[in-house]
Amino acid sequence: MKKYIVIICVIYAGFGQVHGQENDDAKLNIIAIGAHPDDCDSKFGGTAALFAKMGHNVKFLALTNGDAGHQSMGGGVLAKRRRAEAKKAGEILGIQYDVLDNHDAELIPTLNVRHQVIRKIREWDADIVLGLRPNDYHPDHRNAGIVVQDAAYLVIVPNVTPDTPPLKKNPVFLYMKDNFKKPYPFSKDIAVVIDEVIDTKVAALAAHDSQMFEWLPWVSGADMTQIPSGKTERLAWLKERWAREKTWTDSEKEAIKKWYPNTDISKVKHVEFFEVCEYGKQPNEEEIKKLFPVIGKK
Repeated sequence: MKKYIVIICVIYAGFGQVHGQENDDAKLNIIAIGAHPDDCDSKFGGTAALFAKMGHNVKFLALTNGDAGHQSMGGGVLAKRRRAEAKKAGEILGIQYDVLDNHDAELIPTLNVRHQVIRKIREWDADIVLGLRPNDYHPDHRNAGIVVQDAAYLVIVPNVTPDTPPLKKNPVFLYMKDNFKKPYPFSKDIAVVIDEVIDTKVAALAAHDSQMFEWLPWVSGADMTQIPSGKTERLAWLKERWAREKTWTDSEKEAIKKWYPNTDISKVKHVEFFEVCEYGKQPNEEEIKKLFPVIGKK
């Protein structure tokens, strides 16, 4: 009788472990990699918030600490401030936010930085990796794009960065949207409507206070005296500049209609677009729908 009871307990415990594993496997792991704190927020913040609302795991990774991007402060003081801003933005979006200690405006796709990225992708057990395209006005952005491309195959190679176990499958690598045309324009392969979380995205952007209300307006030549000081007013000011409603181009309409065939496009106000990278796993349409369960949840 005692043996029988022991056997039943072991089987039950084993079932619990397997059942828990199945639940974990149902969650997607997404990592978005930018050059600076706030890069991913502006290009992927809405989709990240949607993933987080559905219980999936999202991480933003800034490859530099942003210690050069300000008109009146810099170095360690600015880096500390920007790390705190990123942490706050992550809390608003419901995600994790990592900031590496590489210097801003000095990012080079060295072997060391490549290994940093490979480790982060592996540790997150990523299903989806988002990066920047390597054609951009900022050298940090270009080099961040290159280093993610360089990691795209190597994340599954055991003898590369052997201190971190390799992934068993290659993730899908995606580019976040930009407007640069050379050597070729951005391809809108995937569209995600983010209307329901646009205020969350704007609040996360506003958490990057040193950028949204200081550095970026200053570097663009804005009248700094016109930037509001109140929280509500700042959110409205930022939303007007970063998330204003727009008229969709033909290619944007085509992408939205593809992924939201039953949606009236005239009522869609905010969308984030992504391009499938030519490296990594090449997903078909059904696989994209599984990787992006947020699509169609307008």
